[in-house]
Amino acid sequence: MNSLICGSLAFDNIMRFEGKFSNSLLPDQLDKINVSFYSPTMKKEYGGCAGNIAYNLKLLNGNPLIVSILGKDGSSYLKHLKYLGISNKYIQKINSMFTAQCFIVTDVNNNQITIFHPGAMQLSYDDNCINNADIKIAIISPDNCCNMIKHIKKILKLKIPFIFDPGQSLSMFTKEELIKIIKKSSYIIVNEYESKLLVSKTSLSLQKINEQVKVLIVTRGELGSDIFLNNERKIKIPCVKADRIVDPTGCGDAIRSGVLFGIINNLDWYTTGRLSSLMGAIKISHQGGQKHCPSLSEIDQRFKEAFGYRYN
Repeated sequence: MNSLICGSLAFDNIMRFEGKFSNSLLPDQLDKINVSFYSPTMKKEYGGCAGNIAYNLKLLNGNPLIVSILGKDGSSYLKHLKYLGISNKYIQKINSMFTAQCFIVTDVNNNQITIFHPGAMQLSYDDNCINNADIKIAIISPDNCCNMIKHIKKILKLKIPFIFDPGQSLSMFTKEELIKIIKKSSYIIVNEYESKLLVSKTSLSLQKINEQVKVLIVTRGELGSDIFLNNERKIKIPCVKADRIVDPTGCGDAIRSGVLFGIINNLDWYTTGRLSSLMGAIKISHQGGQKHCPSLSEIDQRFKEAFGYRYN
């Protein structure tokens, strides 16, 4: 079965600051910030939430269909996806603008400062080409806010259940828009900070939000994640220990691929959460969002070693 991955495709410019951001920030001077962080290295990687989610789902032998926009410099990304065996059926290329660019600086505590230039992503997506052929689930990941709303309307029209994954785009939605989306969503996934922002913007408690969807997932970094089921039962998923901590960029996207895989294959939520946690641990031990390349057998073996059984 296919999964519709709506979101951004971008080039990630990844840098490392060998210090702590906090040492350069004065709490009483935050309204007058003038700082510089020295990074001796920079790597340009394929990224964007939709690209990263699709990449990880493909590692699990899923069949992702990306819904996104590339700019006039996006030919190399299309070749990259073709090499991976990921369809470009729903990817639109605009020749008047550049592809979205993300500049990410990470310090020694894995705190990140990100600057994002939307490029072609800020343009309106033409969704007339999308159909529901063999699509079991969709995910609405961070993108141009208007496109996210447009994709939701299209998906609802096609009667495809979807995961709402607002991420860094959460602040762009109004209270009314978020409440409407929550009511239409089948699943919601946010990190801990985003969960607090979602509660603040909607004036709804996590319990009230959970009552309106099948499953609410809150990821908590090294503390694992909480999966709230609609019957008010909470499943606590531990964080899988990574081989090494290299780069957190794209870890959340890797986790989301495990959620998609679990839904597509009707896995129970304990197994789905554990697989998601493992995918995040595999990703964090590599630079960039799409440089890790474990085989299916390696993923299966690591899952068995961590949890004592096979996920598939």
